[in-house]
Amino acid sequence: MTDHPNAEPARRLTAHVEAVRLDMGLYLVATPIGAARDITLRALDVLNSADMLAAEDTRVLRHLMDIHGIPLRGRRILAYHDHNGDRARPALMAALAEGATVAYCSDAGTPLVADPGYRLAVDAAQAGARVHALPGPSSSLVALSLSGLPSDRFMFLGFPPSTATARQTFLKTWTAVDSTLILFESPRRVNRTLTDLAAIDPKRMTVIARELTKKFEEVIRGTAEELAADPRMATLKGEVVMVLDRPGEVVVGEAQLDDMILRHMASMSVKDAAREAAQELGLPKRDVYQRALALAGQR
Repeated sequence: MTDHPNAEPARRLTAHVEAVRLDMGLYLVATPIGAARDITLRALDVLNSADMLAAEDTRVLRHLMDIHGIPLRGRRILAYHDHNGDRARPALMAALAEGATVAYCSDAGTPLVADPGYRLAVDAAQAGARVHALPGPSSSLVALSLSGLPSDRFMFLGFPPSTATARQTFLKTWTAVDSTLILFESPRRVNRTLTDLAAIDPKRMTVIARELTKKFEEVIRGTAEELAADPRMATLKGEVVMVLDRPGEVVVGEAQLDDMILRHMASMSVKDAAREAAQELGLPKRDVYQRALALAGQR
């Protein structure tokens, strides 16, 4: 997600890396999210042997290669990020069409997970080039492992919307899903997201993981309302991953359900009223719709 502060620029961690013969295609190379030693041997082979290198931030990749003693040998690193993707992609596609091996790295972690490599991979695959994925570090999976929350079923949601209304709608929608949720969030907005979450589900178990694998790694656990009231949330620094427990059992009385359905039916169709009530109460849409039809028949 950012640079590698635990790296040791004065001491190369790999004395020598021999070039290997690579199959043609695009290589999506996972890189460390903090500790430089977390890179895989296969990733080092590809970075050392690829015909062309591309990176979200060329300085980050160059620094990582310096640490591990990987020379450029006349190769240049092409910048490929959100702001220049349309301009930079043709050169990479041309290289692939000529049978070259191209290695792409995001700033840190696994490419295509909340980073700009998606369009490149899609275009390469559609053009008939082989796409190789090199598994490695991932802040979302590290956070899930550390969270202590159920990992048998989880969803990665990326970054929530930055505006309040859109963010609240986003949280209402996804917190109703029966799955552990993983989000990225700016440290400047974590407290706002927690406040919105606490208004929707105050008892939802939530984990804040920041600066993973780095010197100041920290994992903070609590309910949404507890963390929303925690003063540390307003002064967080570094990269942040949020992990939310799956929803608890919803207990809704018949009178509460009927009241909500009737209120929505005053301004919308039976089907739409049932959908809104089911979403707000976290109940199965089919069951709520059947109850809405019964209420409509009584009216």
